[in-house]
Amino acid sequence: MIVAVIGAGTYWMAFAPVAVRTYRVERGDVAAEVMGTGTLEARVKSTISPKIAGRIEEIMADQGDRVKAGRLLVRLDEEELKRQAEIAEAGVATARAAIDRLTADKQSAAAVAKQAMRERDRGQSLVAHNAISNSDLDKVIEAAATAESGVARAEAAVVEARQQLVAAEKTLAFHRAQLSDTRIMVPFDGLIVRRQHDPGDVVATGSPILLLVSTDVLWISAWVDETELGRLREGQPARVVFRAEPERCYEGRVARLGKETDRETRECLVDVRMLKLPNDFAVGQRAEVYVETGRKQAVPLLPCRLLLWRDARPGVFVASEGRAAWRDVVPGMRNRDVMEVAEGLRPGETVVAPADAAVKLEPGQRISMP
Repeated sequence: MIVAVIGAGTYWMAFAPVAVRTYRVERGDVAAEVMGTGTLEARVKSTISPKIAGRIEEIMADQGDRVKAGRLLVRLDEEELKRQAEIAEAGVATARAAIDRLTADKQSAAAVAKQAMRERDRGQSLVAHNAISNSDLDKVIEAAATAESGVARAEAAVVEARQQLVAAEKTLAFHRAQLSDTRIMVPFDGLIVRRQHDPGDVVATGSPILLLVSTDVLWISAWVDETELGRLREGQPARVVFRAEPERCYEGRVARLGKETDRETRECLVDVRMLKLPNDFAVGQRAEVYVETGRKQAVPLLPCRLLLWRDARPGVFVASEGRAAWRDVVPGMRNRDVMEVAEGLRPGETVVAPADAAVKLEPGQRISMP
């Protein structure tokens, strides 16, 4: 009984045909590619945040809105700052009035000093002719000196008042700048991709309110193994496959090569600029990038999945008189899907593979082709 079973099994292995799928080798184009995985990013982006702390009065855009440069985007409560600016304006007016008053005092002191100096000069001429006493001359000289001192004090007061005016004007400029900081404008044309606060929220200086990105340059920042860097160049074409649309490729081009490798993963960032985008996209969206590093035309092509290894030699099974025959091949340029057959196959030959992936072909095994 056991012998019969073994015999039947041997017969089945030797003579029962294995159902196979066929592939006809044809000429075509193949592109060598370097693959990386990354996310969709904006080259230019800005976190919209206030320069001052305050309560949000109004937000003029929401997530998903496109906005134009110079447009009002966020407005903070400005009532208290308005009052402070008004007080500062009053301080400037007071300082200017003080300068006018002290300038008039200086002019009056100068007139008194001028008259006192004339009296001093006349007294000195009279004392030479004994027309007045020396004590009277001393009084005239003292009055002139006092008048000159009054002029100096008046000039110092004017200088001090002018300094106070400068300080008041700077204080006013500071409060006006704070008042203008309650109005946040759009810095560049772009798309709002994130909103983190609502009207009524109290925000601190630098707190993020919105995230704005420019859609002029969007690229995939992809991580590529450092061993592939020697094959990459700026300007190389690339195809991008978003995980949301795995059956569709979008055109891209290498815009920038990273200059630092991650010390843990041994990968480097490569930025691939998108030349076309899906209708619906999201910044941070995951995608696979395939950068074309070379291309050959009109060469024998074979799906990569059909390449097998036996005794450390690459090869395929071909159909030969109803049986599977092993053929050594030399792989050439390849990408994720197809590869060039540099040696071992000619266009028109038929490569076979088991229809059932669980079945393993052996050289000389009978096959059943569709």
